[in-house]
Amino acid sequence: MLRKLPTPFLIVLLLLGSSTALAHPGHDVSGLSAGLLHPFNGFDHLLAMVAVGLWAAQNGGRKIWLLPAAFMLMMAAGAKGALIYPFLPLIESGIAASVLVLGIVIALALKLSARLSLAITALFGFFHGYAHGLEMFEAVEPGAYALGFLATTAALHLAGITTGIATRTRCMQLPQALGAVIAASGVWLLSTV
Repeated sequence: MLRKLPTPFLIVLLLLGSSTALAHPGHDVSGLSAGLLHPFNGFDHLLAMVAVGLWAAQNGGRKIWLLPAAFMLMMAAGAKGALIYPFLPLIESGIAASVLVLGIVIALALKLSARLSLAITALFGFFHGYAHGLEMFEAVEPGAYALGFLATTAALHLAGITTGIATRTRCMQLPQALGAVIAASGVWLLSTV
């Protein structure tokens, strides 16, 4: 049955099934399955990862793969950074800001320069990775956990890209409407940090 649902409906189902921000130490980080499931446990991560894909699709060209790649690379670097120096402040605020800013750039269909787009995406990837890295102190299999959350991140980026591309001809305003919802969620997340 899920195969017949269009991608935007799958994204809405994922969002409804996720909980509030859970990018904090204190939940299961044991192995690959926990890593695969973790981005679905908090809608802050879920929204940001789908948003990167949507924004990449809106921009097209090389950015369609560069933005997700930058996010994932810096996410891995952020996770490693947390293991080396677990004391950076304002990570949760950075994650909430990522949802807000990515939502705004999608809602306004902004096409920034490649360098600026990559810098923004990389910075937000670092915040998300750092939060995941803080959890890895408790991990039984930290490498498998990291592989899991990176694989799910790639899948969520792909869901955003697919939605962005699929709606180019059918409903060009859908990504912008999703961007507005994502931005509003970012405002709410910032108010709860």
